[in-house]
Amino acid sequence: MKFAVIVFPGSNCDLDLYWAVKEVLGAECEYVRSDETSLAGFDGVLLPGGFSYGDYLRCGAIARFAAIMPEVIRLANEGRPVFGTCNGFQILTEAGLLPGALRKNASLKFISQVTPIKVVNAKTRFTSEYEQGEVLQLPVAHGEGNYYCDDKTLARLKANDQIVFTYAEENINGSVEKIAGITNEAGNVLGMMPHPERAVEELLGSADGKRFFTSILKNFGKVNA
Repeated sequence: MKFAVIVFPGSNCDLDLYWAVKEVLGAECEYVRSDETSLAGFDGVLLPGGFSYGDYLRCGAIARFAAIMPEVIRLANEGRPVFGTCNGFQILTEAGLLPGALRKNASLKFISQVTPIKVVNAKTRFTSEYEQGEVLQLPVAHGEGNYYCDDKTLARLKANDQIVFTYAEENINGSVEKIAGITNEAGNVLGMMPHPERAVEELLGSADGKRFFTSILKNFGKVNA
């Protein structure tokens, strides 16, 4: 399985994603610039954290119109795995691949800390290696991670079991229902504010993020077979 790590101007977690997937998990992975126009030959897409295009307008609002995004949308519509962390999550909502929006943290302050994250749906193809209700220690680093959606969308997220991760203790950024990560209805697109790619080795303080990527490889690995 071959992953594309999309690199936007201002991305700063692309190296972390590449390391997690290629060096720790041993999967094929390549960087793809956001001004490219093809994802031919790739089986999955990873959208990194950072500050794409300087976070002007809204986080992810300009990245959504990058040349590579029609290809990202194409792969998502084909059922390929598409994962976005932090700024990547913001881009996925701006592109309409995930519902809702990310607003400024309720505190209006940037948050950077290791945070307990609860797995509320371990039946997805991104979380099958976790236990239902398991609490992970994952780092967060964001200024606009306050997930918002209207009541109708929230009801749909709950009905379809699309809420995958929540903040286990304190609602650190004011998100609706403590939401930290969701999928699309098809279950092949996932966005989350925490950074599993920064928690794939004990040397980093936690290896709780490693099983996130092993879940992807296990459940999407035969996408081209």
